[in-house]
Amino acid sequence: MDYRKLGRTGWQVSEVSFGAWGIGGDWGPVRDQESLAALHKALDLGVNLIDTADVYGDGRSETLVGQVLRDRPGERIYVATKAGRRLSPHMADGYNRENLTAFVERSLGNLGVEAIDLLQLHCPPTEVYYRPEVFGVLDDLVAAGKLRYYGVSVEKVEEALKAIEYPDVQTVQIIFNMLRHRPAKLFFREATARQVGILARVPLASGLLTGKMSADTTFPESDHRNYNRQGEAFDVGETFAGVPFEVGLMAVDELRRLVPEGASMAQMALRWVLMFDAVTCTIPGAKRPSQAAENVAASELPPLSQATMAAVRDVYDRLIKPHVHQRW
Repeated sequence: MDYRKLGRTGWQVSEVSFGAWGIGGDWGPVRDQESLAALHKALDLGVNLIDTADVYGDGRSETLVGQVLRDRPGERIYVATKAGRRLSPHMADGYNRENLTAFVERSLGNLGVEAIDLLQLHCPPTEVYYRPEVFGVLDDLVAAGKLRYYGVSVEKVEEALKAIEYPDVQTVQIIFNMLRHRPAKLFFREATARQVGILARVPLASGLLTGKMSADTTFPESDHRNYNRQGEAFDVGETFAGVPFEVGLMAVDELRRLVPEGASMAQMALRWVLMFDAVTCTIPGAKRPSQAAENVAASELPPLSQATMAAVRDVYDRLIKPHVHQRW
């Protein structure tokens, strides 16, 4: 495992880290013992950052992460969680001192810790980024010892660029994968200049970039890939990276020809993300130990060739760009 500096925090974090959305149960049924085994496998293989959120399984994911922290006393495991999506309705006015403080206290209890390593606003409405008082609340929570650092998780490049204007935003989590290229332009340059860490999320485009799906693939009712195809529950960009499923399958058919010998398509997709120096880490999910091990192995792949990188850009430009580039 290779490690990269996370912004200005001074932390060195695993370039392939662990995304804990799936173990909350929002990607179909899961078994907690298997989820715990996946977390332990990832940590055994060098992962030292886990990304979760208070709404993943309504606290189930955070509670599992807290169990792992207790199982491994003395190890420095960084935990990033998120707050804001518990609001109903999910509106900018809800990002106030009372609500944010309550969300933080709940996460502290779920995780069983005295301070949250990294709290991220969880894809708030765009208007929130134009309210300095929200970030003032986060500053106060840091001063109170409830948070060590804070950042944001965003849907849009516009939101990412606005967020990093606030001097104490340490990290931005943004969708970036072979089907979503736009962050690599202006945003990566600006984030690097400000020494802001980048967590690349949805790196496998909700599983599309594993190469294991077909037009006949079905998903459980509890899986957002079933119920959020058109953005019915939350931003459609979270599901298959916003790419229409059939179009995504066409792109994958072309991309699979680029997979290096001895690697899986998922590993190539993760290695593609890591080709960008601005990225601190990518956070693929894993519900089973075998998935965690496969993800981690992407860190050991040699760099992709310039020919491969050019071929990925060509697929994006021809098939994907019209569907996603200007939306996010």
